[in-house]
Amino acid sequence: MRSSELTPWWSAGSWIAMLLVRLLFRIRVEGLENIPAAGPAILAFNHVSVLDGPVLATEVARRRRREARFLVAAEMFSKIFFGWVLRTFDQIPIRRGQGDVHALDEAIRVVNSGAIAAIAPEGRVNEDPDAGLQRVRRGVARLALPTGAQVIPVGMWGTQVRWPRGGPRFVGPWRPRLSLVAGEPIYPEGDTNVPDDIEVFTDRVHEGLETQVVRARIVAESP
Repeated sequence: MRSSELTPWWSAGSWIAMLLVRLLFRIRVEGLENIPAAGPAILAFNHVSVLDGPVLATEVARRRRREARFLVAAEMFSKIFFGWVLRTFDQIPIRRGQGDVHALDEAIRVVNSGAIAAIAPEGRVNEDPDAGLQRVRRGVARLALPTGAQVIPVGMWGTQVRWPRGGPRFVGPWRPRLSLVAGEPIYPEGDTNVPDDIEVFTDRVHEGLETQVVRARIVAESP
């Protein structure tokens, strides 16, 4: 039996979250074996809903028995309930658009400790997921290149049916399909001090993530 790195909080929280996710969605998962059972990794996922992070964290915890530290918009930590949850599960606040060096340093420390960090490289929830990915920012490259950690692109589709950027929706269909597809690892090459290396690796992440999003949409929309 594979050992677990989950704390009691993570074990209990992920179990409760799993029940809620399955109450709201019919979930389909592919490729989670690409997420290593131990050692450092970076999860790069597309962002179509505020539910993406909680769903991904839940599935990684339940299926891979691992915790994931997400870079989350700092303003979420000021909300009473969500802030308590984020602090309890030791997530990382990031001030978007301000070049938050502290958040990046903390994420690097997490990865160097052998843990999983997770980031949505688009930055914000996509207003129009049907139009494709938004601009993929350089944060993944700035995290992967100095740590040497593999990046796992994760495509998600279906969370936006229940909670798009505009807010929660409680109309049909009942229990829409939600898919989560993890692709093969992307191994970093280059130097963070070389701008071209950052751009090249960012493009590789964009391409890998785009592939998984296409696959996730096919999986979610297939009978």
